[in-house]
Amino acid sequence: MPKKHRIIVLLGPTACGKTAFGVQLALRLHASIISADSRQIYRGLDLGTGKDLQDYDLPDGGHIPYELIDILPPNAPYSLAHFLRDAAEAVCRVEENGRVPLFVGGTALYLHGLVSAYQLKHGAPDDEMREHLRSLSNEDLCTMLLELDPASPVPVREPDNRIRLIRAIEMARSKNDTHTTELEEQFPPSEFLILGLYRTRSEIRERIRIRLEQRLNAGMIDEVAVLHEQGMSWERMEFLGLEYRYLSRCLRGVLTLEEMKNELYAKICQFAKRQDSWFRRFERDGHPVYWFEPGQIDGAEMLCRDFLAGQTLPEPVFRLAECKYPVHP
Repeated sequence: MPKKHRIIVLLGPTACGKTAFGVQLALRLHASIISADSRQIYRGLDLGTGKDLQDYDLPDGGHIPYELIDILPPNAPYSLAHFLRDAAEAVCRVEENGRVPLFVGGTALYLHGLVSAYQLKHGAPDDEMREHLRSLSNEDLCTMLLELDPASPVPVREPDNRIRLIRAIEMARSKNDTHTTELEEQFPPSEFLILGLYRTRSEIRERIRIRLEQRLNAGMIDEVAVLHEQGMSWERMEFLGLEYRYLSRCLRGVLTLEEMKNELYAKICQFAKRQDSWFRRFERDGHPVYWFEPGQIDGAEMLCRDFLAGQTLPEPVFRLAECKYPVHP
């Protein structure tokens, strides 16, 4: 029987500090970070995706290795199936270098596909997934569909047709199942330890506000303008995430600068709230998530070391699926 990969996953809502926490954990565990972000794969999408590559640099001049960042030009198609293929290859590279694979993200769909594909053959019932899709906005449905099937015409032709969008997502998920089957033949069995970085909703909203101001001051609008000058269409930016969508609308004169800032802040806060429903779904689908506050790096390290040593882990003491914000773990 082939030896199982032992893979650590760190997830959490946008602006919760995953990169900084992941770098600390990687340093302690001699790990390499594998990005699970559907936009950080693209070169030139830096401020808008929060790559924060400077966070990988260590005070002593060292550097935490990372994978699946800046691997494609910004107009290249990329889907869940591509990610699963690239993730399998990245894990092998990391382990060949004698390091621990640590996924940090990002895109909940990618992470859910990863742990579901290799840990559980069957996920939640279709009706539960459809109910989840119905809770998403049209913009989120379009983004999800393009992550599953970049060639789908539905987001362009019928971006407000919710029935068509949901059905197209279900069909794309079904197609991706065949990709997963092919990948499983290449990817040895794996065990996952899923860590979650927890902050209260009010903390997340404040961090989103501060981060947005910082990135705008650092030149995020110029980044979008340069991408357009280099050939990226406004239409393409509509599907590259909230920052590129709203900044491109500002540059086109559809929104004033103040309108853009207010709408973008509100949309990012809504996005963070919807991410919460994905993380609850992980738990409901049988993937335990061990939640830690940003200052609990020691506890996270100890749990990871027990996991890597093959020890039996305790049940999580806190389940996001069983509480409502602002309950504190």
